[in-house]
Amino acid sequence: MDAALPAPALTDGFGRSIDYVRLSLTDRCDLRCRYCMAEDMVFLPRAEILSLEEIAELARRFVARGVKRIRLTGGEPLARRGALQVAREIGAMIGRGLDEVTLTTNGTRLVEFADALHDAGIRRINVSLDTRDPGKFRFITRHGDVARVLAGITAAKNAGLAVKINMVALKGFNDDEIAPMLGWCGEQGFGLSLIETMPLGEVDDDRTDRFLPLTEVRERLEARYTLVPSARRTGGPARYWEVLELGATLGLISPLSHNFCESCNRIRVSASGQLYMCLGHDDRIDLRAALRSDDRALLDAAIDRALRIKPARHAFDIATPATVRHMSATGG
Repeated sequence: MDAALPAPALTDGFGRSIDYVRLSLTDRCDLRCRYCMAEDMVFLPRAEILSLEEIAELARRFVARGVKRIRLTGGEPLARRGALQVAREIGAMIGRGLDEVTLTTNGTRLVEFADALHDAGIRRINVSLDTRDPGKFRFITRHGDVARVLAGITAAKNAGLAVKINMVALKGFNDDEIAPMLGWCGEQGFGLSLIETMPLGEVDDDRTDRFLPLTEVRERLEARYTLVPSARRTGGPARYWEVLELGATLGLISPLSHNFCESCNRIRVSASGQLYMCLGHDDRIDLRAALRSDDRALLDAAIDRALRIKPARHAFDIATPATVRHMSATGG
């Protein structure tokens, strides 16, 4: 498949330019966060997962069509054997159409991989961390060791990677830790993004009990700190504030309390090659068959078909799962 041939840039049916793709390397994860997945998850058969070569080929085609940012996701992307190979191949496109490749991780394998990720061309990573308390971390992840994650974050910082912490705001669980987490991020030179819990897939816990609107969180923080709106953008849905007293950057991702779909610039591809046009819908287009046909026209046609049916917005309701699939199956 010749990915170098030009093709029209990606624009959806609402005139939104799509220049950001989140590519999942695997639906598997070594943690079992309660708001994200069921305790006894059933993952995809390995035969259904795109090969590393197919993922790299898909990335090349997206870049040829004007994609500027690619984020590697999962599940836990570093749980995929060969993840560094893919990162290197995509990283080699930086400056040749691609502006950057980034990574979202739970941090459990960063001690091992941080230096290699930097060598592959990655300069920014997001680390999912909802609490620094060992007992609460073990509870929310069902078995995780927060010391391992914190060591990984330190390794990433030492490797020269810019770190942003992604913290899901959970009522009655970590709401008292948000201000201390922000302070810690300021001390460490990390960014912090707070995220409202999203109703994706059936889970064992009641999301309604845990939902904490970020409008409320922001009001609490403004009672302590001076938050100044920032023009900073990273390609995703976060809206940023500078926290003057801490010299920190705070991002708020509010899919329920403040819909951000009018400026959506992204699509997601699952590890099995399903292109999801919206995180909050189950509609998808299969790219795997087109990839395996080695026919560039078929792949372009499948991508174009997906863009034509990309919805105007999601319709999240915290009381009802918006999708059958879990977050880990989508690619973040």
